[in-house]
Amino acid sequence: MSLTRILVVLTVASSILWSVHVYFWTRLVRDPAVPAPWSTRAGWVLATLAVSTLLSFVLSRYLPRSLASPMMWVVYVWMGVMFYLFMLLAASDGLLLVLALARRFVGPEEVDAERRVTIARLVAGVVSALALGLVGTGMASALGKTAIAKVRVPLAKLAAGTAPYRIVQLSDIHIGSTIGESFIREIVEQVNALEPDCVVITGDLVDGSVARLGAFAAPLGQIRAKDGVFFVTGNHEYYSGVDEWLAHLTSLGIRVLRNERVAVGPIELAGVDDWSAKGFGNGHGADLPKALAGRDRSRPVVLLAHQPQAINEAEEHGVDLQLSGHTHGGQMFPWSYAVRLVTPYVAGLYQHKTSALYVSRGTGYWGPPVRVAAPAEITHLELVPG
Repeated sequence: MSLTRILVVLTVASSILWSVHVYFWTRLVRDPAVPAPWSTRAGWVLATLAVSTLLSFVLSRYLPRSLASPMMWVVYVWMGVMFYLFMLLAASDGLLLVLALARRFVGPEEVDAERRVTIARLVAGVVSALALGLVGTGMASALGKTAIAKVRVPLAKLAAGTAPYRIVQLSDIHIGSTIGESFIREIVEQVNALEPDCVVITGDLVDGSVARLGAFAAPLGQIRAKDGVFFVTGNHEYYSGVDEWLAHLTSLGIRVLRNERVAVGPIELAGVDDWSAKGFGNGHGADLPKALAGRDRSRPVVLLAHQPQAINEAEEHGVDLQLSGHTHGGQMFPWSYAVRLVTPYVAGLYQHKTSALYVSRGTGYWGPPVRVAAPAEITHLELVPG
């Protein structure tokens, strides 16, 4: 990225952050008439959070993880609070505007200054309490034990009497500033307890270089599965030194599927690079025809593709089941509605014309350690005749 582009990004990001924090000061401090010296202190706190939120993403790239991690915990938690404060304040302002317009339609009504302050204090209190409550429960969800999502998928090409084929899917773990080795070890223990036939990791495993995070991914090498462990890239691998990560995962005994296919049990398992990978050189980029060339059409094909949007091409090529992630199930409600603007497939099992699609809500989280109405999952799929 050129210096000019970096400066443009920083300018835009800082302008947005500063505007949001000024909005918070206006609605949570000025309008409720918070008395001095608390109003001054609140202003300084908000100004510090605005500046530190931006600077932290720059500093975290250069500081050792032992220093970067606690800093990013504070920033990411604040980002979660900031998201809900903004959403709730915007909603309350919209409601107040509607009420004001309704009053004007009915007839003019003077609202005295004392009443305005009372309403502002009520809004500030309710919004703050709701935002903190949502983030608190969301953190409990994100940081608690990951749930096992059991999914049964009938496949027409599996012969009657075929024993269920068990696939465990991990996706969107995002090893980084706030997810480390202890989280991975717990996930590995849960996976091994399921005694899967194979394990698949459908991208966005890391947010950082091998030099910085390789040791935290090491427990993945202890996953036990009869037919092996398989990986395909997500978009975040391409921000993190993708070739070094592919080599590192291979050294852990994980088979990377780059536009290729392998027979496992009663199925053919295919994997493609992430759809955003073109332009990264070294042959990166999804190539589904290559992955499916020479396939045995009597056996069902299960495709690993990070982004659900790949289902359109997958269905055209006769893929029986696609396993994806990327969406996090929205992670923080109501963000799931924004995800639907990109894809109708946000979380769960879908039927897309003649192909089935399963979209994982993700096993970790990205950014704020918060999940609201979108719990993390380890997916235990059973493929059965149907």
